[in-house]
Amino acid sequence: MPMRPHWLKTKLSAGKNFHDIKGILREKQLHTVCEQALCPNIGECFEQRTATFLILGNTCTRRCEFCAVKKGDPARIDKGEPHRIAEAVKEMGLAYVVVTSVTRDDLSDGGASVYAETIYHIRKYIENCKVEVLIPDFGGSLKALETVIHARPDIINHNIETVPRLYSKVRPVADYARSLKLLKHVHEKNPFLITKSGLMLGLGEEWNEIIEVMQGIRNAGCDLLTLGQYLSPARNALPIQRYYTPEEFEILKREGICMGFTYVESGPLVRSSYHAQRQTDYVLI
Repeated sequence: MPMRPHWLKTKLSAGKNFHDIKGILREKQLHTVCEQALCPNIGECFEQRTATFLILGNTCTRRCEFCAVKKGDPARIDKGEPHRIAEAVKEMGLAYVVVTSVTRDDLSDGGASVYAETIYHIRKYIENCKVEVLIPDFGGSLKALETVIHARPDIINHNIETVPRLYSKVRPVADYARSLKLLKHVHEKNPFLITKSGLMLGLGEEWNEIIEVMQGIRNAGCDLLTLGQYLSPARNALPIQRYYTPEEFEILKREGICMGFTYVESGPLVRSSYHAQRQTDYVLI
């Protein structure tokens, strides 16, 4: 594994806001992907009083080796979770919320109804709050996807994650074409809904493969794109094959803008929900 470069070093902020957010999450018995996925930006985001809520529990039914989220047999659906998330959003004073989930292949709708209920409760409690959802592929079920679409979030995000050649190693239960179909279907059902996707780099992809996948995402109608460096979350996780420089991320950002993306968030520490509100503001202005 190559040596970690200096531009990936971060400092863990532990100020008042950080502890306030942690306290609210513990009180409400809520999970965040910031904590579960060991996000390097957790200090910055919590200190700015933002967090990405993780619904449907904290145990994923898939076993993708790039991800730090716990894998195994998940618990039963917590019916009070959407209400508690809305309460937390209100206490945190958020005007923009990102909601994601573990993948729940054990559920008939993949958890789509819980996404819809969470959106409903947030809108009920917090006036004019914008909601972004980062969804799994729901096993390819367009009916489940439409449940989320009909709940009218402001933005639907679904990450492609890597290039097709590496799917069998990185996302063995997922399917590249299926994920692109999901993104395309959002625009077919509601052309006014903003769509977003992202890639993590450093898993062994070639430069030309990155460009091809970026174009494929754009051809599916995606408005926003995030590009970030893969960081191995554990010793037994997929190893890092390469570190991309900030300059290379900037080149990819320019390529994405030329393709027609409204906004591209590209950098070593970029994650799907990093500066999410700023990304969306470019589309909603």
